[in-house]
Amino acid sequence: MRLRSLEGRLAVLLAFAALMGALVYIGVTSWPLPQTLKWLHTALTLDIPPPTQAGGIIICAIILLPLCWWLGHIVMEPVKRLLRALESAVASYRDGDFSISIALNRRDELGDLIRVHNELGQTLREQRQNLAQRELLLDTVVQNTPVALVLTDSSGRVAYANIAARHLFNEGRSLNGLHFGTLIENSPEALRKATEGTEDALFSVEMDGSEETFHLSQRAFRLQGRPHRLQLFRRMTRELSRQEVAAWKRVIRVVSHELNNSLAPISSLAHSGAELARRGDVQRLPGVFATIGERARHLHGFIDGYARFAKLPAPRPVAIEWQPFLDGLALHCRFQLSGEIPPQPGWFDPVQIEQVLINLIKNAHESGSAPEGVTLALHPVGHELRIEVGDRGPGMSEAVLAQALLPFYSTKRSGTGLGLALAREISEAHGGRIALANREDGGLRVTLALPLTATSA
Repeated sequence: MRLRSLEGRLAVLLAFAALMGALVYIGVTSWPLPQTLKWLHTALTLDIPPPTQAGGIIICAIILLPLCWWLGHIVMEPVKRLLRALESAVASYRDGDFSISIALNRRDELGDLIRVHNELGQTLREQRQNLAQRELLLDTVVQNTPVALVLTDSSGRVAYANIAARHLFNEGRSLNGLHFGTLIENSPEALRKATEGTEDALFSVEMDGSEETFHLSQRAFRLQGRPHRLQLFRRMTRELSRQEVAAWKRVIRVVSHELNNSLAPISSLAHSGAELARRGDVQRLPGVFATIGERARHLHGFIDGYARFAKLPAPRPVAIEWQPFLDGLALHCRFQLSGEIPPQPGWFDPVQIEQVLINLIKNAHESGSAPEGVTLALHPVGHELRIEVGDRGPGMSEAVLAQALLPFYSTKRSGTGLGLALAREISEAHGGRIALANREDGGLRVTLALPLTATSA
């Protein structure tokens, strides 16, 4: 036990208190109080009886209680000063001020506590400084990114928005404190519907006389214990144009490759047939002509597939009763009907929409989803009919979502990349649109939005 420790000091004070108590008791009961009382009785004839044992104890208590209080004050005063200093430091930490240090200089356990506290304050100050620098760097990056970022709280009010978001939604003015739903209530319907959902989406809107395509990423999380929602609006028009150029380059390469693969053997076979005819070997000519015809038919079928996409006929919408249409669709593909069949008929070209749904349901099965996870749902919303095809596959990454509707883009090794692009062309020809989004509980949802009536189209 070190002497300068609290235990050492307390032991010394207790020993001093015990010694003082013994001295006071001896002074009251043995010497000098009894001798003093006896001298007063003899010299001054004062009749003061000597104290009894109980009286001696009372006199000792009267003398020792103030002494104990004084010793207790000596012991507790540094502890009380330290507690007050710690209370002030904790209050400063709570207010975000980490500049407080305790200046008491002691060599006991309280000194160790003060030293550890000051080291903690120094660490917090350094971390606060580093965090402020990182926040400044992050804010600079976020403010200058071309992606519009909007952070809203649980009431829908904007807690943070970068420069791109201010220019996109409020003509460059601040968005902080504004209700985001009220802010976009006059925006295009596609944008509002995308923000009303909770999933990532790809949508197009009319801006400044031209069509702009956006990819919306949104996530819900808790910030400082409160629910918040982060939405990222990324302009995809330039990227889509670049991807379209790349897609056309790819299709040119594919077509050129296929033409070379077919025309080269046709040319060779034609030369061989001419040589056989010159020699008079006509028995082998039917085989040569049959091979040329087979290659020509293959080439015709290949070109015809791309021609159908390029020369999509205008849709001929008619009123569609749902039950016969769904029964006919079930003959071509398997799906689970989710929800009720709408009472009002649909309004679209049955051949084109049936082909779109066959392709979408086929893609859903090829995603790796269980057969019972492939669903078809019909939802009338306002003047629109939303046909949703869902699956329980792995979904799509953001990069694939951004390019999935481009012609000739495919993640399948043997895919042509025409299925979703054809669905997009058909839906837009009907006056509707198509959107892809990952489902929160896993899988992909493809939404085909079509007008419900001829007037709304």
